[in-house]
Amino acid sequence: MSGPVSQQQQRVVRIAARALARGGLVTAFGHCSVRVAPGEFLVCAARPMGLIEAGEPGTVVPVDRPLPEGVLGEVRIHQQIYARRPDVQAVCRFMSPQVMALAAMGLAPSARHGFSSYFYPSAPMWSDPRLVRNDLAAAGVAQVMGSAPAVVLSVNGAVTAADSIEKAVALAWFLEDAARVELAVRNAGGAAVRIFRDAQVAAERATWSGRIAERIWDFLSAGDPEISTSNLVQP
Repeated sequence: MSGPVSQQQQRVVRIAARALARGGLVTAFGHCSVRVAPGEFLVCAARPMGLIEAGEPGTVVPVDRPLPEGVLGEVRIHQQIYARRPDVQAVCRFMSPQVMALAAMGLAPSARHGFSSYFYPSAPMWSDPRLVRNDLAAAGVAQVMGSAPAVVLSVNGAVTAADSIEKAVALAWFLEDAARVELAVRNAGGAAVRIFRDAQVAAERATWSGRIAERIWDFLSAGDPEISTSNLVQP
């Protein structure tokens, strides 16, 4: 194990958890984490994310060893993503309503508007409807995800991963909005329409400049009991 986790790292995980809840992306289920060392990450407390209290500690989890006692089984997904992707510094596991409604038709959101361009051409999908509570399934999810920013877990929500917790939270919000637009487009009979026909155009739209992640973070964390005067919380 590495040295002790800082209070700032604990705090940012709590704020992220409550931000996901405030955005309607989680209810009683979900978890988020930040990498705290090459082989370790800090995951939020194992209870409804919106109920995590100020000062309530998360748990340090090793990337390559069994989950500590009391850590939720699907945190194995975090382990497998961190093990495969050194670029990833934060992971969010959430169960948002529009993503799950779309997945009930066997579909994942396509790139149809600005926020969904981050998942061009579409978010990959793990098709097994069972919960991911063993190492083999978690490894399968990470393999399906590959280098993508998100993966849809059949009818069980989704996972996002990024190089900061702000981006991972923003991507969760973007994916839910992508699912909302996907459902609306299909309902209007526009499933065949393609807005982003070129990967380069989609990549140019999927920018993080202009404080994109920070603005989503500010929006979702507004009113949090542990927010400082800083606009950007650094893990």
